[in-house]
Amino acid sequence: MSEASRPQLVSSGQTLAQKLLARASGKPRVEPGEIILVQVDLAMAHDSSGPRRWKPHLDSLGATLWDPSRVVIVSDHYVPAVDGESAAILKLTRDFAKDHRVEHFFDMEGICHAILPQKGLLRPGIFVAGGDSHTPHAGAFGCYAAGFGATDMLGIVVTGQTWTIVPETIRVEMTGSLGSTVSAKDVMLVLCRELGMDNAFKAIEYGGPGVESMPMDERMVLSNMAAELGGEVGLIAADKVTLSHIRAHGGCATEADLAWKPDPDAAYERIISINLSDLEPQIALPHSPANSFPINHALGSPIHQAYIGACVGAKLQDLHMAAQILKGQRIAKDVRLLVAPASSQVTADAAADGTLSTLLAAGATLLPSGCGACAGMGAGLLAAGEVCISTTNRNFKGRMGHAEAFVYLASPYTVAASALTGCVSDPRKFFSELAVAQ
Repeated sequence: MSEASRPQLVSSGQTLAQKLLARASGKPRVEPGEIILVQVDLAMAHDSSGPRRWKPHLDSLGATLWDPSRVVIVSDHYVPAVDGESAAILKLTRDFAKDHRVEHFFDMEGICHAILPQKGLLRPGIFVAGGDSHTPHAGAFGCYAAGFGATDMLGIVVTGQTWTIVPETIRVEMTGSLGSTVSAKDVMLVLCRELGMDNAFKAIEYGGPGVESMPMDERMVLSNMAAELGGEVGLIAADKVTLSHIRAHGGCATEADLAWKPDPDAAYERIISINLSDLEPQIALPHSPANSFPINHALGSPIHQAYIGACVGAKLQDLHMAAQILKGQRIAKDVRLLVAPASSQVTADAAADGTLSTLLAAGATLLPSGCGACAGMGAGLLAAGEVCISTTNRNFKGRMGHAEAFVYLASPYTVAASALTGCVSDPRKFFSELAVAQ
């Protein structure tokens, strides 16, 4: 990875973040550092961040939603209910959606970040405000998508507006192509190490031929984990791959949406260059995504659990990656392999194409779709002293259970390979063996 020196800020060109925020604020252009009022096109929240936080205040104010057709509510954190408290939160969520006539309410259908693109609700150019830190996930579709706290989201769902600061942009330029057992997750672990996690109020803009060659499932990983970099948003310009995905999922996209891209002479705070062809599998050691290294650094470290789940690591393509490694194999005797698909649609698609049967035959346990262990809820939590290798996006202390548990982060390829051996393993070995067998 290389870094270009900061360019002189004399360009008249605009970054993608500037263009999107200019549109949202109704201005011809905006500049980094400027405080602006923006119109929100889509407001999203889940069962943890939404109705249970909003309802008491709406009731006391006598207020209601500014536009129920522009509000999306997804139950994904407390599903399925495991105790009386979670059942009560889910009931409140369902009643709220019904009482306020929320047009887009998705109950136990999957993780909110997977649901938005799956339901065709995203479109290049729009401003998405979400009550979750990984809302930047939607930026893979050429829209400005940022996470907001519960108080800000309350104001947004009542007024349809919010304020923001126009961010400086860090450009990540990718060339080459990913190797056979290297994924976008490995790219992001490299960036977490090299850029660090303290890029607050920055826009991370991904581009170049390396990004253009990626399918949407992989692009979403880049945008999603802009949150781990500390970024405000993770943005990818719209192209024909973007439009094709939106149309295939019932959304609206036209050739005019291809205009949502940065100007050639846009000015960036930093420009980072990565040749994807040079990358090898990566792993983040406990207890930070930035504590990452090439896979050889942790080979042989024993594990108790392998977890394939979360918005960033349990999309259909992620399950396909794991299945490539696990096909015809059986996981190690003392290892638990848990698979929590990102949505019920992913589960159905994985069942239809044989992926699910491959994973189950290898010894995987299928869990409900939802945030689950990634958010420290539901099945798959860890006890003190246990070690898990996971496709999730965070591995902070106590994130997946006990504060004295240990979590490694890796790609689905690496998680699957490690489940086979009972220790951190290089997926390239299994992929080469598979190729020889075929």
